[in-house]
Amino acid sequence: MAKTYQDLKKEVWDEERCAGCGACVAVCPADAFSFTPGESHPRHTEYCKEATDGVPCGACYQVCPRVVPVPVDQSLVGTYLHIRSARAGFDVPGRQSGGAVTALLLHALESGYIDAVVTVTEDRWTHRPSSAIITSTTVLLSQAGSRYNWWVPLMASLKEAVITRKYRSIAVVGVPCVVEAAKRIRDSENTLLRPFRRSIRFVIGLFCTESFDYQRLVEGKLTGERNIEPWQIRRFEVKGNLDLTLNDGTTLTLPLSELGECVRSGCHICTDFTSLHADVSAGAVGSESGYTTLITRTAEGEGLVCSALQSGRLMAGSAVDLKAIERLAAKKRKRMPE
Repeated sequence: MAKTYQDLKKEVWDEERCAGCGACVAVCPADAFSFTPGESHPRHTEYCKEATDGVPCGACYQVCPRVVPVPVDQSLVGTYLHIRSARAGFDVPGRQSGGAVTALLLHALESGYIDAVVTVTEDRWTHRPSSAIITSTTVLLSQAGSRYNWWVPLMASLKEAVITRKYRSIAVVGVPCVVEAAKRIRDSENTLLRPFRRSIRFVIGLFCTESFDYQRLVEGKLTGERNIEPWQIRRFEVKGNLDLTLNDGTTLTLPLSELGECVRSGCHICTDFTSLHADVSAGAVGSESGYTTLITRTAEGEGLVCSALQSGRLMAGSAVDLKAIERLAAKKRKRMPE
C-alpha cells in the first residue's frame, strides 16, 4: 500500500514541516486537499481513494517536497551549466530586479514554447498574493515582478491548468519548495502524475531566504505596528533584510531577525537558497542594480535563455559576483541539522 495523506499528516504536518507549496492540492484525484489563509498545512476531507477505498494512489505523498530530507549540494549554488547577469531588453513596469524572468516568459509565450505560466500574482493596491495561470503576454507584463516574498500554495493552480484547461506546455515559476515539488512530479512514475509530468515544460526557480505570511507581515507588522498601509508600498525586496520602498521615495529596512513570526514554520527548515532543481534559477543577488542573475542548470534552461538573448528580449550584463550568492546560500544552509 502506498503512503497516503495520513503519512503526510504524521511526517510533515504534525512536525510543522509543510512548505505550503500546494502540490498535494493539485495532484489529489479526489480534490480532498485545500488551503485556508493563515494555516500551517492544508485541510483534508479525510476521504482518500487509497486509505478509504483501497484504490492505488499515493500521489500527494510522492510530490511533497518535505517528506524525505533532500540531499544538499555542497557547492551552495548547485550544479549548473552557466551563470550570467541579464535584464529584459524592453521596459518592464513593476520589475523586481532586471525583469529577466518576465523577458524569458514573454519570449517563451511569443515563440510558442509554452502555452501557460503558473506563477504568483498580486493585487497592486493591497499586495495580496494569489496563485494564477497566465496565458497572455499583456497580463504577464502587467503582473511583472517576482513575488517570492509571499507564501501562496502556487502549485494548486497546476490542476486547473493541466486537468481543466488542458494546457500541455507550462512554465512553473516559484520558490525552492515549489521547484522541488515540480522535480518530484517530473521524476515520478506514478500514472496519476503522468498528465502533470508531461505538461511541465520549464521550471524557473527564484532565489529565496524565506516566504512571508501576508496577514502577519502586512496586516500585522506593517499596518498594525508601523501604520504603513499596503497601498503606500511601492516595492518589497529581500537581500539579507526586508527592504521597503514607499511611494513617496522613502525606504525602510527591517532585519529578518525581527520578522520571525511572519515567516511560515515550514520555511525554517529549508536550506535551498538558489532553487537547486530548476531549469533556470533567478534572483537579484550577485548582479548589479537593474540586472538579474540567471543560473541555467539544464540543457532546456540554457536553450531558453540563449534563445531569448538571440531574440533581443533578453540582454546580457556584466560578470556575476558568485561569492555574494554563496554568502547568502551559506547563511541559509546553516539551518541544516547536524
